Amino acid sequence: MPIAKITGQGLVAIALSVALLWACFIGERLVVRHALAQRAQLMRELHQMQRDHRAQPVSTPTTPGPIPTHVTVG
Repeated sequence: MPIAKITGQGLVAIALSVALLWACFIGERLVVRHALAQRAQLMRELHQMQRDHRAQPVSTPTTPGPIPTHVTVG
């Protein structure tokens, strides 16, 4: 003796809900994968830009001259 019956319309609604849930799950995975690929590409571009624009010294540094002596009167 069944307590409740599921009609054909109810089964179709359940099937559509499950299909929509799986579509959302797969869509989310695709979006996350695409975002990770974009982040990796951005990091590669940033490292390349940092290598290309690294500051180069214009000339060699000069050595400091002699240390001046301080004369005190006292």
